[in-house]
Amino acid sequence: MSPPGPAPARTVLIYRNGDRFFPGRKFLVTPRRFLTFEALLDEVTQALHTPLAVRNLYTPRHGRGVTGLGDLRDGGRYVAAGSERLRKLDYLNQERKEPRGTRKGLQCLAVVPLSHGCGNAGSSCALGCFSCSVFRNGDLLSPPFPLELPKRIPLEWDTLLATLTEKVELASGAVSKLCRLDGTLVCRGEELENGQHYVAVGKEEYKALPYWELLVPQE
Repeated sequence: MSPPGPAPARTVLIYRNGDRFFPGRKFLVTPRRFLTFEALLDEVTQALHTPLAVRNLYTPRHGRGVTGLGDLRDGGRYVAAGSERLRKLDYLNQERKEPRGTRKGLQCLAVVPLSHGCGNAGSSCALGCFSCSVFRNGDLLSPPFPLELPKRIPLEWDTLLATLTEKVELASGAVSKLCRLDGTLVCRGEELENGQHYVAVGKEEYKALPYWELLVPQE
């Protein structure tokens, strides 16, 4: 009797435990890439930027634990967690949900390349937007990303935080507040200024670091 052949390649989608805004990340699982289940968990830890090492995968609907690579099915969806328990959220429908606010109000609320001419103070965009730059709290390796915001349409704060959560991918999870470089809190869209820099912060405390000095090229 011939030995069984290698397990087929499988693509799985993995969510972050308790993060209602994270749409999930795809992983290609093959015997050559992951020899053990622990190797996959280490890869998920790095790719999802989780604050603690991932040590468990759960099915999102029933919370069943995955004990090995053989339990993974092609096209399956799972939730990555550390030693904590699975947090019950509607993970399967997260990518279908839109942040609060109208679609019209979100047209300018997006990350855009600075080469589009919206990066300098005083510049104007065709859609009536202005742009600012956002650092990741405690991250001195990643440069700030430009965020384009509507000038005239009232900006719902929850909409902005949801967009930042999707784009910034903080290691601590969802973005819950936005700070100026001196650590003062910004609470309304009207307080944001064109061409300024801010820091996206999760539930943790603001970390006073030389973001501007180390991550912004000095002329």
